[in-house]
Amino acid sequence: MRYPSPTPFQLSLAVLAMGVVVLSSNILVQYAINDWLTWGAITYPFAFLVTELVNRAFGPGQARRVAWVGFAVAVAASAVLAPVRIAAASGLAFLLSQMQDISVFDRLRQSRWWRAPLIATMLAAVLDTCVFWGVGFAGEDLPWVTWALGDLGVKLVMAVCLLLPFRLLIGQRAATNVVPHT
Repeated sequence: MRYPSPTPFQLSLAVLAMGVVVLSSNILVQYAINDWLTWGAITYPFAFLVTELVNRAFGPGQARRVAWVGFAVAVAASAVLAPVRIAAASGLAFLLSQMQDISVFDRLRQSRWWRAPLIATMLAAVLDTCVFWGVGFAGEDLPWVTWALGDLGVKLVMAVCLLLPFRLLIGQRAATNVVPHT
């Protein structure tokens, strides 16, 4: 399938959004809300929203491009502003989960408008949570397992909540420009 190319402004905006989401999440994950949740759990699901909007509009190749560039920008900044272990865990989890998200979304893009972003985000959230918390916090004397469970719960709730902005941002034409799934 042939996809339109983003303008330099659209590509820059997507990369900037991705960098801001990942950087802020890497910083906010260091601050607990309670014994089972950190602030980063609330911001990080927006990374999947950015990827899926780019994937819907410009295809999986451009989505991977945004993920790679956003990853490089965010990890470089995170290496300065966050502990090295968190930056490394974030980078690994980010790349694995974003590539999974892009692949699953692309396979489901021809189904109903909500199916691709919902399923892709949920599967990627599980992978991201397992990798990030396992690499970033295993062996630490912190309640990281409960943080991981709280983090995953919020990501799954956010996957549902972010369907509305996804739908509004893709527009009517893009939402109906798919083959109906029966």
